[in-house]
Amino acid sequence: MVKTKDLRALSLDELETKLNENKKEQFNLRIQQSTGQLTNTASIRKVRREAARINTLISERQKNN
Repeated sequence: MVKTKDLRALSLDELETKLNENKKEQFNLRIQQSTGQLTNTASIRKVRREAARINTLISERQKNN
């Protein structure tokens, strides 16, 4: 899990790349859960919250520009 402080240091392009990676991870976790392979279901929540943090930072930057 990445801290907000570390995310703020990234550029807008890096944030969008990180968001895409996060969405792929979220998809993979959902597939694992549906097939019964996921042991730590809390990881879905962590990934979802990290995506929300990234989206918030992206919208802040777009609002300021």
